[in-house]
Amino acid sequence: MEQVYIETAKMLKAMSDPKRLRIVDMLSCGELCACVILESFNITQPTLSHDMKQLVEAGLVKDRRDGKRIYYSLDRDALTKMHSILGRMFEEKPNCICRNVSKSHG
Repeated sequence: MEQVYIETAKMLKAMSDPKRLRIVDMLSCGELCACVILESFNITQPTLSHDMKQLVEAGLVKDRRDGKRIYYSLDRDALTKMHSILGRMFEEKPNCICRNVSKSHG
């Protein structure tokens, strides 16, 4: 379970930046060229590359080259998995970690 926490935290950290969160929102409509994403922000190309690298390394976004252009899309499977993990963390369940923690402090 520890690995799940590590991977989920990495995804959440990548999305914790408002600009990257906006990029994820933009990609929810489908694949976009980096040039289109760049036009939506008042940033440099190296800054966008850094942000996209964070999202790709976190497993939230996939990239694909077509000649000199780079296209980005959401990794729907990773997002579905993260949504499911967070949903399970926020609900009470019989084998919840909170039960183990409260026993050790009781």
